[in-house]
Amino acid sequence: MSKLLSNTWVRVAVVVVVAALLLIAPLVLPVFANQTLTRMGVYAVAVLGLNIIMGYTGQVMLGQIFFLGVGAYVTAYGVNNDWNIVVTFFAACILPGLLGLVIALAAARLGGLAIAMVTIALPIIGVPLAKRLTDLTGGSQGTSARFSSAPDWTGLDNDQWQYYMVMVITVIGFVLAYNLVRGKFGRAMAIVRDNEAVARSIGISPYRYKVMAFTIASIFGGASGFLYMVAVQYTSPETMSFAHSISLLAAMVVGGAASIAGSLIGGVYYVLVPQVTNAIDPTVTAISQGIILVAVLFILPGGLVSLPRVIRRLTRKRDTAVATSPQTTSPMHQDAGQAAEGPETERQGQS
Repeated sequence: MSKLLSNTWVRVAVVVVVAALLLIAPLVLPVFANQTLTRMGVYAVAVLGLNIIMGYTGQVMLGQIFFLGVGAYVTAYGVNNDWNIVVTFFAACILPGLLGLVIALAAARLGGLAIAMVTIALPIIGVPLAKRLTDLTGGSQGTSARFSSAPDWTGLDNDQWQYYMVMVITVIGFVLAYNLVRGKFGRAMAIVRDNEAVARSIGISPYRYKVMAFTIASIFGGASGFLYMVAVQYTSPETMSFAHSISLLAAMVVGGAASIAGSLIGGVYYVLVPQVTNAIDPTVTAISQGIILVAVLFILPGGLVSLPRVIRRLTRKRDTAVATSPQTTSPMHQDAGQAAEGPETERQGQS
């Protein structure tokens, strides 16, 4: 009981310290660091939505970036037409969610390669479509929406204000996702992922939960599109290119599938690794990302989030090996063993 309480207090202390650091960080960090942290939050939400549909439900989803792009365009349209910012946010979530629902109703009955091809088509169709809908999207030139400047009453700089906006929505999104996957819905998704036949036998409809998971992932994608406009204030057809979609998938795998914390790590990976590799040598960015992905798949199949668990398991094996090693036998036991062998050795010598 005392160990359980101590673990609980440790977790509470860690949460408090992390929360304090998140609140204080933008006030002391330079502009570039704040912008980097803000973009990490943006893509962490996108990876979180992808994790819900792929990690927790087991569906193949290669078009999450399409919903981010739709959310970004809806945000830009709402801002440029003087919509209320709250209305704009909900529109940026609901419209991609409706699109995801329509697509899921048709695609959720498919499996494997078929549903993969459907989701691949989303960014492939989305990019030329955005270029043609000039009145709504700005065409190939894209569109801007400068709405996230800090109000005068806050006393904050723009980068600080954007950081706090993204942080609040990101934290809310992660809390909602955590409660979702830890509850009845999450358990049902896990059963569907592991064995659809078992799910049907206990009254769980795989089709229904696949549709729901796809829709929820689309909503998170739209929310990340809103956050993208908060951070960048500009979007273009390139935002939803297929290459970005693959990068999101790689970020989810590196962070850890079926893990809320892994989604956060994935967002950090998506932003931080290209920045570091570009600073070293831009020509090796893609190669280095591929090497990291392959290394994680071989060494940590559960993603970086599984590293502490792997270390604990290796430590436990080492301690067990040391405890059962013959060298750990105490001197008292060794003396007792020699004393027991002594008479037997004498008798053998006399004979």
